[in-house]
Amino acid sequence: MSHSSTSLPDANGLLQPVTPSPRSPDVADVIPNLTELRRGALGQIMHPMPTRTVLHLDLDAFFCSVEELLNPALKGTAFAVGGKADERGVLSTASYEARKFGLRSAMPTAQALRLCPHLNLLPGNRKLYSEYSRQVMRILADVSPLIEQISIDEAFVDLTGDPRPGGEVAALLKRRIADETGLPCSLGVASNKLVAKIATNVGKPNGLVVVPPGQEAAFLAQLPLDALWGVGPKTRQQLESLGLRTIGDLARWPEADLIRRFGEWGRGLARHSKGLDERPVETDYEAKSISSETTFARDVTDGEALRRKFLELSEEVAANLRRDGLSGRTVKIKVRWPPFETLTRQTTLAQPTDLTEEIHQAAWALFQKVWQPGRRVRLIGVGVSGLSEAARQLGMFGEGSRERAEKLARTVDALREKYGWDSVRRASLVKRRRATDDGRPQTEEQG
Repeated sequence: MSHSSTSLPDANGLLQPVTPSPRSPDVADVIPNLTELRRGALGQIMHPMPTRTVLHLDLDAFFCSVEELLNPALKGTAFAVGGKADERGVLSTASYEARKFGLRSAMPTAQALRLCPHLNLLPGNRKLYSEYSRQVMRILADVSPLIEQISIDEAFVDLTGDPRPGGEVAALLKRRIADETGLPCSLGVASNKLVAKIATNVGKPNGLVVVPPGQEAAFLAQLPLDALWGVGPKTRQQLESLGLRTIGDLARWPEADLIRRFGEWGRGLARHSKGLDERPVETDYEAKSISSETTFARDVTDGEALRRKFLELSEEVAANLRRDGLSGRTVKIKVRWPPFETLTRQTTLAQPTDLTEEIHQAAWALFQKVWQPGRRVRLIGVGVSGLSEAARQLGMFGEGSRERAEKLARTVDALREKYGWDSVRRASLVKRRRATDDGRPQTEEQG
C-alpha cells in the first residue's frame, strides 16, 4: 500500500510535514515530530475555542512515583511495586528504568525477575496511593466540577466553557500538581475523550500534548494501529493483513468493509480512526464495584484456611467501602481451580451493607455451593457491587446489634488509620495465617 505525506500540528497549531514510516510504526516514530508541541502547548491560544475541550490526565508510573517521593534513592533505578514471586504475585507497576527490560503492569513477578534479575520489588502502600490520588483529584476540581475519574491514577476533565485555552489550563494544572504533590503527570487536551487520551499516551512520560480543533485526524494519522482503544495484537494483525499500517490507513479504508468484517464494532473503529468521539465526560461516574482477591502461594484444600481467607478479603472490601462512604447490595466471589479454570458467582442482599460479617456470610455461602471439600483452590476473590452512598440500615443483627457492629467497625477503621492495618487483627485470622499469606497489590493503568 502506498503512503501519502501528511502533517501534524506544531506548537503554534500550524501543520508540519511528517514522513510516513513504510512499516507499522511504533509511537516512538512520531514522538520526535511532537517535541515542540509538547514543550509549547500554549500555542493553542491562537485557535478559537472548540465545541468541546476535554483534558485527560494520567499520573506517570503512579505507584512508583509515590515510592520515589518516599525514597528519592529509587529514582533512576529498576524497581517495581507488586507481589512476591514465590507467592504467584504480579506487578502493579514498574519504574521506567525497569520497563527498559520489558517489564509491564500485570506481569507475573517471577517472569519480571527473569527479565530483570536485579529488580527491586516493593510491596506497596495502597492507603498512601489513594491519598495522593485524592489530592490530585481535588486539584482538578479547582478548575472544573466536570471530572470523570476512571481509575486511581487517571481522569478526564471537561473544560468546555472555560475562557482560557485548554493548553494553558493543562500547563497550570501540571505545574500545580508537581508543586503540591511532587508527582509527574502526562496530559492531553483535545476536542474529545478519545483523542485527549491518545495525546496523553503520545506525550508520556511527563508530557503535555494539545491537539488543536480540526486536527484530530491529522494527529492520529501516523500513529500505529494499536494506539486506538480496543485494538490489541489480534485486531492489529487482522488489520495489517489488509495492508493497513497506521491509523491514517484505517481512516481511508471503506467503513462498509470494516462493518462486514468486524460487525458493529467496525463502525466505531472507522469513526475513531477519524478522531470522532461524542462520549461525554461522565461526571456521575463512580466505581462499579470494590473487590479484593488473592492468589495462594500453594494451592489450598483446607476448608478452614479458605474460610479465614474469605473473611480477610471481606474485611478488606468492607473497610474500603466505609473509607469511600459506600455500601453495596450485591456480593460476588471469584474462584480459580488449577490450572486456570475460573468461575464467578453473586447474590443480592436485602439491603446495602458495608459490614465485614454480612459480606463474609454471603461470600462464604456462595463458595460452599461450588466447592467440593478437598478440591484444590488457586485463587479466591470477594467483591461488592450495586454501590450507593452508605446509610444506616436495619440488618441481620437487629437494630441495636447492627448499630454496635457499625460503631465497632468504624472504631477499628480509626485505629488502623492511626497505627496501621495490622494494629487490629481478628483472632480467627491470626492463627495459622502463614499458610495462606500472600501479597495483594492493587493494579494501576500502565502509564
